[in-house]
Amino acid sequence: MASISCMLSCRFGGFSLFFLLFAFVITVQAASQNDADRDRKHIDKTLLLDEQEENEKLFHNTLKNLKYIYKNSILPMEEAYKYTELGHQTITDGEITGKPMVLFLGPWSTGKSTMINYLIGMEGTADSLHTGAQPTTSDFTVIMNGNKSRSIEGIVLTADGDKSFAALSSFGKTFLEKLLGYEYSYDLLEKITVIDTPGIIENRKQQERGYPFNEVCQWFIDRADLIFVVFDPTKLDVGTELESIFKMLKGRESQIRIILNKADSIEPQELMRVYGALFWSLAPLINVTEPPRVYIGSFWSRPYKMHTHSDLFLQEEISVLRDLRDVIENRLQNKIAFIRQHAISVRIHALLVDRFISTFNDKKPNMLFGNPEDVARDIIENPNKYYIFKAVASKVNVSKYDLPRQDDYKDFFSINAINSFQSLDHHCSYFNGCLMDHIENAISNQLPKLLSDLRKQKNVTQTCQADGTCKEEKLQTNKYKKP
Repeated sequence: MASISCMLSCRFGGFSLFFLLFAFVITVQAASQNDADRDRKHIDKTLLLDEQEENEKLFHNTLKNLKYIYKNSILPMEEAYKYTELGHQTITDGEITGKPMVLFLGPWSTGKSTMINYLIGMEGTADSLHTGAQPTTSDFTVIMNGNKSRSIEGIVLTADGDKSFAALSSFGKTFLEKLLGYEYSYDLLEKITVIDTPGIIENRKQQERGYPFNEVCQWFIDRADLIFVVFDPTKLDVGTELESIFKMLKGRESQIRIILNKADSIEPQELMRVYGALFWSLAPLINVTEPPRVYIGSFWSRPYKMHTHSDLFLQEEISVLRDLRDVIENRLQNKIAFIRQHAISVRIHALLVDRFISTFNDKKPNMLFGNPEDVARDIIENPNKYYIFKAVASKVNVSKYDLPRQDDYKDFFSINAINSFQSLDHHCSYFNGCLMDHIENAISNQLPKLLSDLRKQKNVTQTCQADGTCKEEKLQTNKYKKP
């Protein structure tokens, strides 16, 4: 009887051991499968990274014409009325010919650098940007295309005339020490340049940075083709520094993409509350009637956590990639639009300075026993008293929403005397025409025609599927239509 009991216990004990080992193997296999990185084929497919470049001749001819229009129709007005001393920068050849710029902004440790690594394909390589739970990016980092991997110090980056960052040298040596460039050989970097920025820490004062952080951000914002503002579920509060960033984004709403990253780190029910909280925090800061679009997802290659909206996250990611693809495909159109908007600002500046000059000249004869400097000071300090901004806003093709701040001209005329400028009428000659006519022709005719010609020569339409796959086809024209 004892021998039978021993035999049964040994047999069932062996079976139990076998079952435990089998369960352990299955668990390990499942865990390893769950830890496997997500497939990133949809990134290359959606961004069309394998597609050939558009017509090179069309590309170079458009940029050549754009540079010609800028140098001959816009730059002379900039120089005549010292537009750069208003706090703006002259546009360099590198900015005109440079790749589309994609800018990442947001609070610290929300996954900006991780998202960049993921999109470019640098995760797990020696090239990947440093990431972590603590603030890791204290520099403005420019990630560009290059034949080999190398780093470039800020002072060297701004000295390279072929690149679009020469104007950044005006922000001082301390900033240049916080500016880094990296060149890598990745497919996406052949089409865009990526800018990673220091994470926003609300308890840090501007003075502690040692350089004009807001002005530097404004420079990049003004030149960015696409702006990702990245949040995560733990950092939804909008403080003073972040609010100032959104003030800089005024007028750039169409280029903003708000990202709620690490969305799989919380339960689905909690995600809805977080989404709503972020939505209502940002809505008052964005100057549009429609609420901001918030993309939710987890932008790295690690698998989505179980029991989360993985299908939704993937579709949101594809939507973000499509926006990025549109920037790549429309880079010439965006360059033209950027130059035209710049020309509008230069034209308004010239009109304002001309109005200050004419007001000063009108009031000076009526003050025979007065001091001309007192007259000039009163005009500068009280422009509304003399209807200077209202007069310019009433002119044709001038929007009151494009007018600069009045305080900017107090600073401008503190270093430039009103009588040191000539009126617009004096910038006309029999052979060369008028500067104002040239810049208005660029705004109303030359740049719109350049854009129209570009669209006609491209003459393509694009159809996209739900999985992000896109196909370009030539538009069919009516061959029986008379020219």
